[in-house]
Amino acid sequence: MKNIYSVYQVNQYIKKMFLEDYLLHAVWIKGEVSNLKYHSSGHVYFTLKDQSSAISCVMFQTYSQKLNFRMKDGQQVVVQGSVEVYERDGKYQIYVKEIIPEGAGALYEKLEQIKKELKERGMFDSVYKSKIPTYIKTLGVVTAETGAAVRDIIEVSKKRNPYIRILVYPAIVQGDQAAQSIANGIRALENTDAEVIIVGRGGGSLEDLWAFNEELVAQAIFDCKTPIISAVGHETDTTIADFVADLRAATPSQAAELAVSDIQQIFRQMRQYEDTLKRDMKFKLQRNKEKALNMKRSLSILSPSNQIKEKRTFCLRLEEGLEQAELNLIRKKRHTFQLYLEKMKGLSPLEKLSQGFSYSCKLDGTSVHQIDTVQVGEMIKIQVQDGDICAEVKELIPDNRLQLWRGQIGS
Repeated sequence: MKNIYSVYQVNQYIKKMFLEDYLLHAVWIKGEVSNLKYHSSGHVYFTLKDQSSAISCVMFQTYSQKLNFRMKDGQQVVVQGSVEVYERDGKYQIYVKEIIPEGAGALYEKLEQIKKELKERGMFDSVYKSKIPTYIKTLGVVTAETGAAVRDIIEVSKKRNPYIRILVYPAIVQGDQAAQSIANGIRALENTDAEVIIVGRGGGSLEDLWAFNEELVAQAIFDCKTPIISAVGHETDTTIADFVADLRAATPSQAAELAVSDIQQIFRQMRQYEDTLKRDMKFKLQRNKEKALNMKRSLSILSPSNQIKEKRTFCLRLEEGLEQAELNLIRKKRHTFQLYLEKMKGLSPLEKLSQGFSYSCKLDGTSVHQIDTVQVGEMIKIQVQDGDICAEVKELIPDNRLQLWRGQIGS
């Protein structure tokens, strides 16, 4: 019996065959639009047909929002996308990523060719791009003299900074003479005091914007020493000028925002800086004041006058201490002297005389302390408390008691 497969298995197999065919991953197909439906989700559903056949197409919102025109039934277009199988219905369809009107096909191919050539020459390299200054006084603008683009740039710039000076070069931005006019405008503003140049225009079709894809304009932007912001068309429009310029803006209004700083924001920052500076200065002054006071105290302590004062005070204290020590020493010596005096007083002969004793001596002053030192009839002097007595020795009487006492001590 032959193999039997489910519908799902067959659709899976066919889907795999489509996925393995790399030609179908990025294919360009031209045809007429029919059964067009813009869904509320943002997806676009339509049929692409020619005289002999038709194929279903779907463009998801991620890609449809980049369209710069609105399709209509009967329109000839060129779509780019991948051909895949939708398993649930068992049919294949094109998942579209890009759509261009059929008349723009040749221009699109030329655009890709120019882009590739300029990229190989390094004109898109970031190493050659200049930084956009943060604060500028003069803005240069290369665009049409009339139109929404120049009005938007001037209005946004003046709103952000009323003091900004704007130099507008009225260039031709569409037609055969546009590329040369735009290049002349860039060179002209480069020789002024413009600090940033905006090059751009409003939106349009590929043909309308073609001047900004010309190599002449790309070379003028690349050679310009003044930083250039490209602002061509709307957000979804992309030109070669965007790749060569130092910065790309989605719209002319955004280009003005990127080129001109908001002066109110600058004032707010300045006020914040002022507040911060005042706070830091106050803190630093207070800290230096405290430091100065500490240094003053230290200087006061270490100053010669203070040192002299301290030394003088120290000397006075030493002097007082010395005087006190002297007084104490005098008191001590006086007390000792008094003790000696009392002791000597107790040993003084005069003191003995006041106690009833007397002192005998010869007339020549020789002390009479034994009887054998005098002779009978010799004159002697006896000193008592209130005077002297002159007497004659009548008799010498030995005292045996003293001899007896000395004998007892000796035994």
